[in-house]
Amino acid sequence: MTDAHEEEVLARIAAGLVYTESEAAFQAPRRRTDEIFEYNRTPPGDEDKRRALLVAIFGSVGERTVLLPPFHAGFGSNVHIGDDFFGNVNLTFVDDVDIRIGDGVMIAPSVTLTTTGHPVHPSRREDFGRFSEPIVIEDKVWIGGNAVVLPGVRIGYGSVIGAGSVVSRSIPPMSVALGAPCRVIRAITDQDLSTRTAGS
Repeated sequence: MTDAHEEEVLARIAAGLVYTESEAAFQAPRRRTDEIFEYNRTPPGDEDKRRALLVAIFGSVGERTVLLPPFHAGFGSNVHIGDDFFGNVNLTFVDDVDIRIGDGVMIAPSVTLTTTGHPVHPSRREDFGRFSEPIVIEDKVWIGGNAVVLPGVRIGYGSVIGAGSVVSRSIPPMSVALGAPCRVIRAITDQDLSTRTAGS
């Protein structure tokens, strides 16, 4: 594949247009599958090795990062994580393009962040036809268990995503949002400083 062809495919990917597995195959060296496999088998007490592997896997990773194994990623190298991140077990990054996570973000078990979807018509899914759009999770977001965040979504500063939500649209800052599809149910206010949960 020529450099010009690779640039054309990358331009289509960046524009959120459909591309195929064969067309994107030149990106395979950016996958960190071996390192992810090794991380998921590293003993809990071997913190130095875990840290070194996270630095090798992700595009960037901040300080005081906790990521409980197992986790999964298509690439790993397209994930960028800020400081003071906590990711619980079975976190899945479908990172064909960038996933950017800010500081102080907490993610509960079995959450999926997927930058990639597939066309509705089956003929456009041949050779795993797909499209990809970046995900941005701003600082101090909390995402509840079993939530799914879909391509192109931005979750604003401080927001809470309820467990089991399917986030198909961007969520504004300082909001409580939940459901399938995920919808904002209220703003986060100073009154929440004296409550245990978002609903009481």
